Amino acid sequence: MKILIDNGHGLDTPGKRSPDGTLIEAIYTRQLAKRIVVDLQDRGYDAELLVPEEDDISLAERVRRVNTACFLLDKQNVILISIHVNAAGNGTQWMNATGWSCYTTKGHTLSDTLATCLYQSARHTLKGKAIRTDYARDGDPDWEENFYILRHTHCPAVLIENFFMDNKQDLAYLLSQEGRRAIAETIIDGIERCVLTLLSG
Repeated sequence: MKILIDNGHGLDTPGKRSPDGTLIEAIYTRQLAKRIVVDLQDRGYDAELLVPEEDDISLAERVRRVNTACFLLDKQNVILISIHVNAAGNGTQWMNATGWSCYTTKGHTLSDTLATCLYQSARHTLKGKAIRTDYARDGDPDWEENFYILRHTHCPAVLIENFFMDNKQDLAYLLSQEGRRAIAETIIDGIERCVLTLLSG
């Protein structure tokens, strides 16, 4: 199973930072993605960064890279996790929205299985933190959106929003060692759950 970890945005992407500037999404997600890839590799998984570059690689190119892996390995042997940090405003003021969430495309696909595994992990590793769910729409916890990288890739794929960088409490958690460790473990554990589910199914 090839595990592709995508870090959101690039250093040249405007905005995408906390109101006080202490968190820049491109830097934070790259650090998190690298930590996850190294940990997965240490556990014996075939994991790699989708975007090792520092600049903002286009969504079309990101999708091309994923689908190349799908062509070479077969799409059922590839999963994609796109890592982001959420924001409720335009980055200039503090907001109240809080929590961790995971997105898939619309409809029932294997991406829902991946997302459900990640939610199961989040409930265990992010205890006491808000977990944002959308059971009302289709009975499973993930949110559904037509995000480009999810809509155009052929393999199971999710986009994770790791709390809100324009919420002071979320930001403090994101920047803490406890928060970094828990978020990384959420994603790693969720991937392991998913791999076992897919292999046994």
